[in-house]
Amino acid sequence: MIHTLEHARAALAAAEALDRPVTVISAPGAGAYLGAGVFQAIVTAARQDHPKARATFVLDCARYPGYALNAFRHGVDAVHVTVTPDLRRRLASIARQSKSRLVTPRWPILDLANEADAPAACRRWLGARRNKRTPHG
Repeated sequence: MIHTLEHARAALAAAEALDRPVTVISAPGAGAYLGAGVFQAIVTAARQDHPKARATFVLDCARYPGYALNAFRHGVDAVHVTVTPDLRRRLASIARQSKSRLVTPRWPILDLANEADAPAACRRWLGARRNKRTPHG
């Protein structure tokens, strides 16, 4: 879980160095307070610095489908949003048309807000998860 551009760069640097795919998720509700445009700018900058990293970026939009729609318009890889099943089906259809997708993270997450040395934490996390069956680190 990232909170800054530096966190995104640390995650991608570790993924690139270890040749591991990684899923990078925003902080909870970041779609509301950060916005899809800023999040996508972070994604673009991190990917420019680490072009060989295999990463999926997920913007957490909490309970706000409007922010999810905005994320699709900005080209965000994936979105997490907590909505009713009917609304989720409709959003999933829009996501597919936008070349995005909806996800529900159900795997262990390393929150980089709690790490003094984010690059080292990412390398340890991805290195330790090498043989575990979790999607993207």
